[in-house]
Amino acid sequence: MEVQEIKQRFGIIGNSPLLNRAIMIANQVAPTDISVLITGESGSGKEVFSHIIHQMSPRKHGPFIAVNCGAIPEGTIDSELFGHEKGAYTGAVGERKGYFETVNGGTIFLDEIAEMPLGTQARLLRVLESGQYIKVGSSKVEKTNVRVIAATNVDVYEAVRNGKFREDLYYRLNTVPLRIPPLRERKEDVYLLFRKFTADFTDKYRTPPIQLDEDAQQMLVNYSWPGNVRQLKNMAEQLAVLETERIITAQVLLNYIPQEAGKTNLPMRLDNQAKEDISERDILYKVLFDMKRDMVELKKLVADIIEHGGVSPSYASNPQAINQLYRDIELPGNVGEQQFTIQQPVISTSNGPFHDAEEVEESLSLVEKESDLIRKALKKHKGKRKLAANELGISERTLYRKIKELNL
Repeated sequence: MEVQEIKQRFGIIGNSPLLNRAIMIANQVAPTDISVLITGESGSGKEVFSHIIHQMSPRKHGPFIAVNCGAIPEGTIDSELFGHEKGAYTGAVGERKGYFETVNGGTIFLDEIAEMPLGTQARLLRVLESGQYIKVGSSKVEKTNVRVIAATNVDVYEAVRNGKFREDLYYRLNTVPLRIPPLRERKEDVYLLFRKFTADFTDKYRTPPIQLDEDAQQMLVNYSWPGNVRQLKNMAEQLAVLETERIITAQVLLNYIPQEAGKTNLPMRLDNQAKEDISERDILYKVLFDMKRDMVELKKLVADIIEHGGVSPSYASNPQAINQLYRDIELPGNVGEQQFTIQQPVISTSNGPFHDAEEVEESLSLVEKESDLIRKALKKHKGKRKLAANELGISERTLYRKIKELNL
């Protein structure tokens, strides 16, 4: 059967090459009993393709059932699929047939297969390989002849890598992969689908026809449609029921799709909180950078003072203490993207005028020394902070902060 005939038979709208290829693959694989894994985003029409494969197969006169694996609780999915014996578990008051027994000779469509528990995956693998299964609470091996078509909207191979899906089952199901393109990859089909849906709903609700102006049509095509065909259909129904004006403008259309849709091909709302978080992070990096720079300036200042005089002999006589001081106040070398390399002064003890064992009673407070030096610099330059800062080798802002911290 030709692709166009299949579209007419199953009510498929669209001329996208990706859509046509998917229909062609479904048509080719339908006469066989090969397992098929249908992948595609939610709302893209995966179940429609399962019906195509079943109706165009030799099993078309047999039963067909669609099972949403994600909607069945983990504790009961084995019973739903394979059945159970009376008394198999609490509440099992009688024997129950599972889907693989009731659909014998037909086709079972397992939607959201990636949500299936690992234990159930092992039982399903045995059915696919040998057609055998065991009911819950029984020891008797049952036989079934069922074709399995599976579908998922997640990356199954990634689930295999994360240990959430059996690799052997993945390759067993993925004999023929069938990918359904999302609506954003079928831009030429969007307006066609919209016209079909609005015509159906205006006829259903007996309302006047709906038309889009040129800007609204462009917005409709450029929107990314995260909910795919299902979302487009829902929006068409809302417009058919709610809007009194039957000429839909872009401004009206904005009430039914996210605000960013008119500005980008991939509209996505940016949370204001995210903007605030980014701003706060940038501010934090800036503060840390400023603190790092101030610390470097202070360390240079202290080193110059110790090497060139104006401090207690106890520091000059104890270079180990000075080097330890630098190690104690060291900060991380990376803040954001900034790289810092700090040269630590090492004061030699050779030929020094003092001995390591010399007792010194003078205060070793770095804060006091810092205060004295700042006072001297301010006094020397008659209170002019800019000149005093240059004399001390620090920025004027750092000097101002030190004056406030030390209550000078």
